[in-house]
Parts: sequence; structure tokens; C-alpha cells
Amino acid sequence: MTRLTYSSTEEFERDLKRLLKKFRSLKEDIAVAKAFAIELYHTQKINKQAIFPIPQFCTDEVLICKLKKFACKALKGRGVKSGIRIVYAFHVKSQLIEFIQIYFKGETENENKDRIKRYFSAKWS
Repeated sequence: MTRLTYSSTEEFERDLKRLLKKFRSLKEDIAVAKAFAIELYHTQKINKQAIFPIPQFCTDEVLICKLKKFACKALKGRGVKSGIRIVYAFHVKSQLIEFIQIYFKGETENENKDRIKRYFSAKWS
């Protein structure tokens, strides 16, 4: 089985640091999401309806995806409907996952398209 490698943007790290104050289990929750959603989707092609490619930001080399079904232990009783979303880039050839944004739908309704555009243009310009 192919192993994915992970990294994150500085903006993602700032988002995470801010959200960790409110949702203390996030680092642990992200590790679970990597194993049971991201890895399964990209390495074994198992689609649990948790990950959604964002069509206008996908090419043959990279898929920008949003992880919607994200269980957060700090949000007890909500299961995968926690409202936490993660936007990341999957680099097909290198099998690299780069986290771009993490947000809570209670604070931010949708992904930051400008941030995704900046990420995209920085990588392919």
C-alpha cells in the first residue's frame, strides 16, 4: 500500500493553533481522519462520502479536496457532523497531502477560495 506524506501551509498551522484553543482534541482527530478518510480515499479508492474534490481547483497533477465528515471529540455527540472542515491538496505523483485550511462552519461558512487560488498560483506559476 502506498504511504502518503503530509505537510501543511503556514496559514493552516495558524488556523489550527487558533481552533485548538476551542477544540482541544483536534490534533488527535486529524490523525484519525488521515487514517480513516484521507488514506482510504486516495490509496485504496474507498469513498465514504467524506471527501469532496473542489472541481474548479483540480488538475491531473493535483486535487484540491474538502474533508467534510470530520469527527471531533471536543464536540461531543455530533460525530462526523462536527462542522469542522479541512481543505487540502493531494499531489498525485508525489503522493503528498498538503493541508491548506481548517475551519469551523459555525465561524466560517465556506472554504477560502482566495487562499486556494494563492496556493494554486504559488505552486504552478
